[in-house]
Amino acid sequence: MNKKNKKLPIVIFLMGTTASKKTFLATRLAKVLPIELISVDSSLIYKKLDIGTDKPKKSDFFYEKHWLIDIKDPSQLYSVMEFYHDVLNIMDKIIKRGKIPLLVGGNMFYFKKLINTISPSLPASDLKIRKMIINQIKNKSYKSYHHMLKSVDVISANNIHHNDIQRNLRALEIFFLTGKPLSKLQKNIGNKIPYKIYQFGLTYYNRQILYENIENRIFKMLELGFEKEVRDLIKNKYLEINFPAIRCIGYKQMFLYILNKISYEEMIKSTTISTRHLAKKQLTWLRYWENIYWFDSNQIYKAYDFIIKFVKEKLN
Repeated sequence: MNKKNKKLPIVIFLMGTTASKKTFLATRLAKVLPIELISVDSSLIYKKLDIGTDKPKKSDFFYEKHWLIDIKDPSQLYSVMEFYHDVLNIMDKIIKRGKIPLLVGGNMFYFKKLINTISPSLPASDLKIRKMIINQIKNKSYKSYHHMLKSVDVISANNIHHNDIQRNLRALEIFFLTGKPLSKLQKNIGNKIPYKIYQFGLTYYNRQILYENIENRIFKMLELGFEKEVRDLIKNKYLEINFPAIRCIGYKQMFLYILNKISYEEMIKSTTISTRHLAKKQLTWLRYWENIYWFDSNQIYKAYDFIIKFVKEKLN
């Protein structure tokens, strides 16, 4: 490490698969180290979506130290651009208080954008433009968002999965706002964030144990009253099938069950499959991740001891 890097403030990334005890570890670290937590999770941002997102309770010790929780209504969008700028502002505040930002979550796309930086040319979301794009799909001017994207930005379309509605929609929005394809604007790289980042990864090395923990989390979610939570959200018109928050795993499945579109068993099966798919996607991201210290979730306290010792050494 050169002298310039030694002067940079420390930032910690704690990432990994779903159901890998990331939050458990982060909360314990927050009680010992001078850190504040920043959520890197596209589900925890939504207000009143608590049980299905496994959100920390407001009574928990670290809730007040956990940024980017409960910042949006289920009807509101939240782009990676917004996340990027929100996180930069929050990290600056934390560091000015003499604390260390610890970013914890499983949204690997968000983490990647923090490392690679976002082009300063990208505009903020525009609801009117999004509605215009959505209406074109509803009117069947195009088969899908991905099909529409191919007509204006082939490179981005080839890099985005055809089922990833959010990213396809965002790429289209950028094109109609700027008149330029996302693939071209992304070449205008911004400055690297001014911090020394240390990265830690957490998952169950045994895939079967990971899947068992996913299933246990789903059944625990149901025991805690997930169905009632969603019924109340629907009754109060706080959650609808076309809201962005419906993308949070479990909510669409429960919504469809409540509407009698699928059976209870199908709801559980679909939620389990979707969560497993998310874990596989996270592992695919992390398999090629650079400069990361890996830990098995079965040895969570080994990770705890290592990170505490590691951080203390960096602070000295």
